[in-house]
Amino acid sequence: MEAPSGRTGWSCSPAAARELAAALLAAAREAEEERSEPVTVQARELLRGDVRDGERVMTVEAVRTDGADVQVTWASEGGRRTWSQVYAAETAIRLRRRARRG
Repeated sequence: MEAPSGRTGWSCSPAAARELAAALLAAAREAEEERSEPVTVQARELLRGDVRDGERVMTVEAVRTDGADVQVTWASEGGRRTWSQVYAAETAIRLRRRARRG
């Protein structure tokens, strides 16, 4: 739709807006949970949002490098539990899903 000012706009009922929001949320979850080929990275290369491969979903919340060591803060699925773990910087970590840079 194009308004006389040349701007595009549209509106919908609250029920339709909720339906659209639910569909967008479902599509976002599906895209995030899509399995891809696992990748192995060194601990120093971990990014916030990386998901560790394994039976339980563990997501990187924070990474802090301190010389030859890397402190990684992990969050369980849904962020119900967080914990930190220290790795040697070159430790291989297998990821289920790699976060995008930026």
